[in-house]
Amino acid sequence: MNERDRWDYILKLDEELLLGGVILSEWCSFIVREADAAFVAGANLAAILTSVSGIETYLRSEYGYGKGESLFRMIDTAPIDDTLRSGLHRLRMYRN
Repeated sequence: MNERDRWDYILKLDEELLLGGVILSEWCSFIVREADAAFVAGANLAAILTSVSGIETYLRSEYGYGKGESLFRMIDTAPIDDTLRSGLHRLRMYRN
């Protein structure tokens, strides 16, 4: 996959997954853009690490988790679909 193909893939995912719109904090949006840029550049580890940071930022801002709350607990107690929860836990494991 070349750089153009990776951008097209990211844009396709945005169109598919962000139906109805999503409101993110500016900080979370910045982190997501950095994850996209890392993915497009082929920096896969950086893309994974930055994506996990974006997920953590989103969970903290959306559901009001405190600074001391672990990512595991945030994912485990967030009001999200179990399939998504399982996928997030798998992604979280790559970070460690």
